[in-house]
Amino acid sequence: MNTKIYLKSALLAIASLVTFSSCVQDDDYSVPAITCTDKFAPANHTLQELAALGTAAPTAANAIKEDFIVEAFVSSSDESGNIYKTLYVQDKPENPTIAMEIDIDGGNLYTQFPLGAKVKINAKGLIVQAENGNVKLGIYDPAYAIGRINPNLLKNYLARVCGTDNMPVKATMVPVVFNSIAEAMQPANVNKLVTIKNVQFKDIELPKAFVDVNVSASNRMLEDKNGASIIIRNSSYASFARLPISPDYAGSGSVTMVLSRFGVTYQGYIRDLNDLNLKDKRFVISTPDPGTPTGPSASAVLPFKGADFENWSDFLSSLNSFGLKAYATQGIGLGQNGSNSLQIKGVPEGNDYVFTSLATTGVPASPKKITFYIKGTSVGKSLSVNVYKSDGSTYNVFNLGDFTTDTLLQAVDASTGNQYNGAINTGGQWKLVELKLTGLDVNTTVGKNIFAIKTGKSGNYDLQIDNIKIE
Repeated sequence: MNTKIYLKSALLAIASLVTFSSCVQDDDYSVPAITCTDKFAPANHTLQELAALGTAAPTAANAIKEDFIVEAFVSSSDESGNIYKTLYVQDKPENPTIAMEIDIDGGNLYTQFPLGAKVKINAKGLIVQAENGNVKLGIYDPAYAIGRINPNLLKNYLARVCGTDNMPVKATMVPVVFNSIAEAMQPANVNKLVTIKNVQFKDIELPKAFVDVNVSASNRMLEDKNGASIIIRNSSYASFARLPISPDYAGSGSVTMVLSRFGVTYQGYIRDLNDLNLKDKRFVISTPDPGTPTGPSASAVLPFKGADFENWSDFLSSLNSFGLKAYATQGIGLGQNGSNSLQIKGVPEGNDYVFTSLATTGVPASPKKITFYIKGTSVGKSLSVNVYKSDGSTYNVFNLGDFTTDTLLQAVDASTGNQYNGAINTGGQWKLVELKLTGLDVNTTVGKNIFAIKTGKSGNYDLQIDNIKIE
């Protein structure tokens, strides 16, 4: 009896195998259709509204407590390894208005969220950090300004968006194009996918590889035809890390990157070497003649209260919270034509902000220049001036250098920063300084930083400054 049952079962199994193999031919195999199911409810906010929740130093109390769902498009790819543990998203695939960095403690994110993927973000339980135009999304971590999301929990916060055909939506990402580095380096462009034209690696970078040996990352400097520069930051994890820049990338052309910002320093991350289109001949940077200073016109106004130093109380009320250095006082009767001035007399112990003032009412919407007058001497160090940008925290830098006669200054490259080299000697006469603002981002919002004067450490200053005006 048992033998018959076993025999019958074996024959049935063999028959099933024969039937299956006879019915399925090689050309009958097919890949199962990819289906997509929307994980989250419909978006109830925008990416811009999410960014608006950011603070410079979020705490656990700032964690979002309700479903806060937004849609965005992935603008980065970590396939080459250069962008690491980070996903960049923006609100639109073309002409975005806002972009954001999402910090994730894991790699190979491109396999789940490839370039152009439309995603939904549920920010419930996450925090938003925003500083100097850089907006980041992550978890609260008391050890860091913002923590990285555990990749095992990522599904709670991030998912692909499905189309009407039940397939994941994927768009073509179109970079925002700029003709110069200065145009791109604006707070509104941070975290966006951008292309900057008319650039090349600086001469000093050409003998190098993209990343130096035995370091985690290397900065390589790009320059444009105006002499401005920006950092391209390359990770040692990048597949191209040890490749040489020259000869394949020693020409000029355009570079596509995710524009980022570390503190007040702009930098870019290429996704892979396809983002470098440097096939044209290298260019030579020529320094234009800044022209001749012309002095203030009848329409010039004070950029901050007390900028003519006649009413010392008004001037003091214009200062930000850092106040005024002790060696800066009112020069009563020492200004132009017997008026009052700002007197800077002493030896600074550091590279000091003598003062930083807040914009007052009446500043023109698109100022073209700032003018002021200097009389006196400095030995060992000169002055540097900051004119603040629209965010009120970053600034355009003007370095005075050796100063003996009327001078027109242009803003220096951002990588140069404040410099105090030089000396001042006006020969006992008032000399004009003009700061050229045309084409620069300049703050005009009342109550935000607009103007600062800096001195160099150990310089010996005996100066009068008067009649600071903007137009």
